[in-house]
Amino acid sequence: MEAIVYERFGGVEVLALGQVDKPRPGPGQVRVKVVAAGVNPVDYRIRNGWMRHNFPVTFPAVPGLELAGVVDELGPGVTGFAIGDEVFGHADTGAYAEYALATHVVAKPAGLTWEQAVALPIAGETSERVLEQLELASGETLLVHGAAGVVGSVGVQLAVARGATVIGTASPDNHAFLRELGATPLAYGPGLVERVREVAPQGIDAVYDAAGKGALPDSIELRGGTATRIVTIADTAAAEHGVPFSGQAMADPVPVFEAHARLAVEGRLRIRHAETFPLAQAPKALELSEGGHTRGKLVIMP
Repeated sequence: MEAIVYERFGGVEVLALGQVDKPRPGPGQVRVKVVAAGVNPVDYRIRNGWMRHNFPVTFPAVPGLELAGVVDELGPGVTGFAIGDEVFGHADTGAYAEYALATHVVAKPAGLTWEQAVALPIAGETSERVLEQLELASGETLLVHGAAGVVGSVGVQLAVARGATVIGTASPDNHAFLRELGATPLAYGPGLVERVREVAPQGIDAVYDAAGKGALPDSIELRGGTATRIVTIADTAAAEHGVPFSGQAMADPVPVFEAHARLAVEGRLRIRHAETFPLAQAPKALELSEGGHTRGKLVIMP
């Protein structure tokens, strides 16, 4: 089958369209004919070798952690699915391929497009996990860094749904979008502490860093000099500041996938779609993702 493959750590230059064996499902797995694969910042971080402790890589490797597609084969012990079912979820093997294996998938509602479905797993599971880790409660104030990105914007919406007041940092051209989601937008960069204090004189109860662009010192200052109730999913310098890095997915994200799918169908959870690429142009999609200036979800459709 065709897949995007890399045989060493590095930039997009290590990626190539190649041929690999079609995977066979093991116990509890389904094989999925991939219709859509989601592009995520973690993909290029894994490819560069920056996250080898959380995501060990065996070469040759195929990138891609989330998929949507059609069940093609059932592994031993699989129940609740049949060949031909449309599903989405986490990929066990690289999703930038014609076929991939998966354990944690759920039925794709007919009301969601492939692009909408594949945008849900990582952004939704990550944000749900972080908000639980922060113990965010109704009436509290949450600061979200990178609030207009795919993951950050889902975090904003889930926090608002919990009854929290949300302040989100983003570039000015994304401020209108954040207001639509129910957040108070602020520009990031120098002077952030003063800007946050102006709109939140009551203080900040928790911080969700989805950007990883050096905002942890300001976050600690806004939390009164403590690193408690601050979580990052993107800043590799987290340990230097005593801030937990949340990178380990839930043991069973299926209930979260199902709940977020319902919200998306009802229009209560929105993810912007930026652009779709064929499999051969996956390196271009990853290059755009690494640049950090896309407005919405990048999707690969093999």
